Amino acid sequence: MANVLILIPARMAATRLPGKPLAEIAGEPMIVHVLRRAQEAELGPVVVATDSRAIAAAVAKAGGEAVLTRADHACGSDRIFEALGQVDLQRRAKVIVNLQGDLPTIAPAAIAAALTPLDDAAVDIATLAAEIKAPEEGRDLNVVKVVGTPIAPRRLRALYFTRATAPAGEGPLYHHIGLYAFRRAALEKFVKMPPSPLERRERLEQLRALEAGMRIDVALVDTVPLGVDTAEDLEKARAVLEHDREKRKPVFPKDHAPSKS
Repeated sequence: MANVLILIPARMAATRLPGKPLAEIAGEPMIVHVLRRAQEAELGPVVVATDSRAIAAAVAKAGGEAVLTRADHACGSDRIFEALGQVDLQRRAKVIVNLQGDLPTIAPAAIAAALTPLDDAAVDIATLAAEIKAPEEGRDLNVVKVVGTPIAPRRLRALYFTRATAPAGEGPLYHHIGLYAFRRAALEKFVKMPPSPLERRERLEQLRALEAGMRIDVALVDTVPLGVDTAEDLEKARAVLEHDREKRKPVFPKDHAPSKS
């Protein structure tokens, strides 16, 4: 899909893990890992939208682009909308991807998969989910579930998002992944609307779109990337990405080891 812009909102004042975008993981700040995953998806330009000069500096040091935004935004969608006005004055971007800055293990292919529902002109916003395999995950109030009706292989039309275990009865549950691909007009409409009643109740901004009659479709992927919200999550991410880094190290036969000179 042409004219895609990926924006990564990142702020220092996270409630449960302050400063987490700069938390070191496998030798680099977490925000840099997310930046590189987004770049590897090869969908279009990638920009970090942040309220922190320290985050912007870390992104620049890694060769990425960052823009400074206000510190008082209520949600990531508001932050990326401000950034959009700074980096796309010519209004070239037709699809804006909001990729959370705390998903350092997200697969580039999953980012790309989020765009596929937008092939349907009736879809305003696209997002991701994966089937829940562990019963305790389905009961966890910190895990957001998407309730949707299947409309094609590996695709749902979202009817509701909730922290509760839903829907009831036999059948799969789906773990929502916090990535959104907005049509530009949909993002502009979304940020102009006030928080909706169910959004405030569930503390889920995507419900604002559903309550306003906007259509959200969901691409199903195989796994849920690790979201870093707590110190425990951070240690898990370190273990995963350190393991990946070790696997990528070149292995030299003893008689072909690189020179120390």
